[in-house]
Amino acid sequence: QVQLVESGGGLVQPGGFLRLSCAASGSNFRIAVMGWYRQAPGKQRELVATITISGGSTNYADSVKGRFTISRDNAKNTVYLEMNSLTSEDTAAYYCNAKYWAPTRGYLEVWGQGTLVTVSS
Repeated sequence: QVQLVESGGGLVQPGGFLRLSCAASGSNFRIAVMGWYRQAPGKQRELVATITISGGSTNYADSVKGRFTISRDNAKNTVYLEMNSLTSEDTAAYYCNAKYWAPTRGYLEVWGQGTLVTVSS
């Protein structure tokens, strides 16, 4: 069983910066991909960014390209999301996601509990 714990959300002014962290814990697993998704009030959950654990390949939503950066620390099983030039459009609950492999169970997926990001003056 893999668990994800997110941190770093909060209130920030437009144009500001926030850094989210997501740490994976558990036993006997191998993470393949980690990513961040977000869900604004009244909207569907959408992909923000993903990163492969082995090669570090990244993928970003068009709306965050050039402003957000996803990175990982494999030794800590942790993924980060650095968010710059934040706007009110970025206000949402941000969820960490991990796709991992577990013996006898194959590939599985797990979500974090979410962390709220509010961009407001």
